[in-house]
Order: sequence, then C-alpha cells, then structure tokens
Amino acid sequence: MLPESENRSDMRHPERQYLDLMSDIMSSGDRRIDRTGVGTLSLFGAMARFSLRDGVAPILTTKRVYWKTAVKEMLWFLTGGTNIRPLLAENVRIWSDWPLARYRQATGEAISQEAFEKRILDDADFAARWGELGPVYGKQWRRWVGPDGREHDQIAALVDTLRTNPASRRMLFHGWNVAELGDMALPPCHLLYQYHVADGRLSCLLYQRSVDVMLGLPFNLVGATALLMMLAQQAGLEPGELVWVGGDVHLYLNHLDQAREQLSREPRPLPIMRLVRKPDSIDGYRIGDFEVEGYEPHAAIQAEVAV
Repeated sequence: MLPESENRSDMRHPERQYLDLMSDIMSSGDRRIDRTGVGTLSLFGAMARFSLRDGVAPILTTKRVYWKTAVKEMLWFLTGGTNIRPLLAENVRIWSDWPLARYRQATGEAISQEAFEKRILDDADFAARWGELGPVYGKQWRRWVGPDGREHDQIAALVDTLRTNPASRRMLFHGWNVAELGDMALPPCHLLYQYHVADGRLSCLLYQRSVDVMLGLPFNLVGATALLMMLAQQAGLEPGELVWVGGDVHLYLNHLDQAREQLSREPRPLPIMRLVRKPDSIDGYRIGDFEVEGYEPHAAIQAEVAV
C-alpha cells in the first residue's frame, strides 16, 4: 500500500499543477518590465508532468482552450511554413500581431487587424511581403541550414530514429538557431523537444525558455501532446508522458484579473484525444484526424496578447 501522502498525490487533478504555478507566480513572482513594456510577474524554473495514457490530454478545463487552433498551429509548424497566410486560411489568428505591428510601423497606416488579415488572404503578393515571420519554428524544424548550405530536416530524422534506434539519447529537435534569431518575428519560446521510449511508450520533455502562463502555456501543452501522438503513431508506439519544463515563467500584468478568475474555478475531468486515422507519413496529418471527447470546460477567459 502506498503512503497516505502518495495516495493523495495520485488522486490530485493533473490541472492543479498549472493552477499551483499560476498561484505561485501571483504570490511570489518578481515584478519586472519586459520587452513588451506591459510588465510581468515572473518565476524562474518550473516543471509539470502529464500522463497521456489511454488518450488523456492536458487540455485545461478551468477555461475553454481552443484545442483545434493549437493543433492547427502545430500542423503548420510541421509544414516548415513561416507565412501567416495558411494559418489565416484555417481561421488561426494567433500569429497576426507581429506582422501587423511591423506593417503599421513601416507604413504608418492605422489598419485594423481584420483588414490586414483580409489583405493577406486576398493578395498573395501582399502576403509574401507582409505576412512573413522570418525563419521561425517550422523553418528550423524542417529546413535548418548548416554552414555548408545543406538543409537538415530535424523532424524526419527524429521519426527515423524513433523507428530504428528508440533507445537513443539523441532523439530531439530544437529551434534556437543563433545565426537566425535576429531575423525572426519572435525567437522560439518552446525551443527544445526531447523524446524517450520505454516499454513501448513515447514520452516527451518540452523545454520553454519563456512562458506566457495565461495565453501561451495552455496552447503549448495541447500542441506538444498532438505532436507526441503523431510521432508515436508513426513509430508504432503508444503515448507515455509529457514532461514540461519552463525557464522564465510569467503572468503579464494585464492578465492578473483573468488569472484570479481562473484560480477560482474547480478543474473538471480531462478529455480524451484520439487520432482517427494513420497517414503514410508525419506530413500527412490534418486537423480532421484529431478527435476530442468529453471536453466540458468552464467558459473562455479573454486576455490580450503582449507583442
């Protein structure tokens, strides 16, 4: 029989890890002015672990998380794309703020986000010039350029290693390409994914150097889960565990009321996420391949993105 403390720990809702982190930031975070000018409460160093067995997915329930948006973003990363036009075509607007700010600054035009996004969708030439984010995630994951000019597909190499040498300690990919950081709209926050296989199950450790706990982290957990499920399926494995590690973990000062609201809510049962088919390759997945059951969250909580 387990000690009483371990029994209590096992019975604890996994989402409590997220809520406890948010509470810790609220109570003891370091107040600082960040690059956005909004300001944050920040802690350094955090960890959470989520079992993905039996399809259980860490889609937060204390507020509605638009999980399809998070999965669509991950699928876009896997294409190697760096332009927001395909995202907007899928009704994903979470990357629009950065190119919009660049356009406004460069032209002086006080264009609305809605009008800017419409121009991106309607005008391919306009999108090519103003919809680019630079060599962000997908570029580094799928087309990292070495000093000899040769491109490296980190995702394809990972899938191959999972299939042929699952005991390897080198099953990882990252996006922190120092030579190209200055050309990125936003340097990678979730920058390192490492994988581990044991007993036929695939686990992932995700390291984030910078974590927007209110808006970013809920999406990051869903995206990492979706990616692990795809990788596991392609390698003939079952999902194991998602281990999340954060560096600078923060709440923006304009998110504190929203955090208090979320902390007042009780977690509900986590949903089940499944893949409904197996494509021929990691590149074959679409949003329709993902199915979520039993997701009954509290209402959404609106908060502004700090750019």
